[in-house]
Amino acid sequence: MKTSHRTLATATAVLALAALTSCGSGSEPAADGTVTLSFMTGSDQSTVDTSKALADAFMQANPKIKVKIENQPGGSEGDNIVKTRLSTGEMTDVFWYNSGSLLQALNPAQSLVDLTGDPVVANVQPDYLRVVTQGDHVYGVPATAASGGGILYNRKVYDKLGLKVPTTWAEFMANNERIKAAGITPVISTFKDTWTSQLFVLADFYNVQAAVPSFAADYTAGKAKFATTPAALASFQHLADVKGYLNKGFGSATLDQGLKMLAEGEGAHYPMLTAILPPVLATSPQAATDIGFFGVPGTDAAKNGATVWEPPAIYIPKSTKNLEAAKKFAAFVASPAAAEAISKVVQPTGPYRVKGAKLPDNAIQVAKDVQAYIDKGSTSPALEFLSPVKGPSLEQITVAVGSGLTPAAEGAAQYDKDVEKQAKQLGLAGW
Repeated sequence: MKTSHRTLATATAVLALAALTSCGSGSEPAADGTVTLSFMTGSDQSTVDTSKALADAFMQANPKIKVKIENQPGGSEGDNIVKTRLSTGEMTDVFWYNSGSLLQALNPAQSLVDLTGDPVVANVQPDYLRVVTQGDHVYGVPATAASGGGILYNRKVYDKLGLKVPTTWAEFMANNERIKAAGITPVISTFKDTWTSQLFVLADFYNVQAAVPSFAADYTAGKAKFATTPAALASFQHLADVKGYLNKGFGSATLDQGLKMLAEGEGAHYPMLTAILPPVLATSPQAATDIGFFGVPGTDAAKNGATVWEPPAIYIPKSTKNLEAAKKFAAFVASPAAAEAISKVVQPTGPYRVKGAKLPDNAIQVAKDVQAYIDKGSTSPALEFLSPVKGPSLEQITVAVGSGLTPAAEGAAQYDKDVEKQAKQLGLAGW
């Protein structure tokens, strides 16, 4: 099963299918001048809460505009609804959808309002604009905060053993040896939830790009391969390297069990997304401060950084009959006031991608750690934000490599073949 960044970012949420109301593409202003703006968004709890916070804060600031929220199902069903309604001209006035490479599937030049140079995007961080851009045209604004992909770690275990956050893979492995000697599981793996096996590979992309800046473009064009690019092959090798440091029963362990182990200090490291953490706080409030984050270490401490999963975006379809109000809403979403409204109801797991937007004073530790990487300019979007090519069998391949059943080089070669099939289905040049 293909795991997109949408799946990763919402993996712990319960996806409730909501009945869709046919709001169409907007309505004419009422007699009193009030405009009703329709807003399609997701149905996982975090997205629901975020969308409501945005709508409520916007309506308070703009009493003549009412926002009517419509929830779409998750996964492929919701994806198909978005594409169908765009193609038939029945999309809501604004809608929530993936940023990154998945945007091109919406044929944005034909279906979305071009925001290039518009005041609507004036506050958006330049680093984010590239993941809502197609053909040099900007189409969206960040709907919420970013998240980091790398290693979640138990800070109390580190303090107890006198360990420092590693900036190279060698330092990371040395820490694992110290942790193992202390009788604590060094690396948590949860292969029962197969998608979690991908993180060492996906979250290592910052190091791949640091070593080969053109990798994303060359990979998309069929010129670069994981098995023949040393920095990319290292992503698979990481899985093999940590085999001797995994928890007992890692093959049958679940995400929830892994998070519990980490929060309680039974395990020290968990390759994961920071976005996964908030639900844990309900049962393990100490995780807000006890769990930190660092990027997957590479070979050069001077180039240490982290891979970021950029937030989804808010877009405006060309079919809207309320363009002025839709732009006003999008401009609000891309403002510090919107970030403040979101933070009151949803704990951010990384920085907001809006100029002037700050993490709340009570931000959880992982969000502060991701912010530090962004502040020093040491981040890269995950590869799936820069390339449409992601093979559907990656999680099965990484489970096999991580379990010691398949050598790293063989796993990388298998993934290159998996990717080739998908690239040809997409009709990409060079394949």
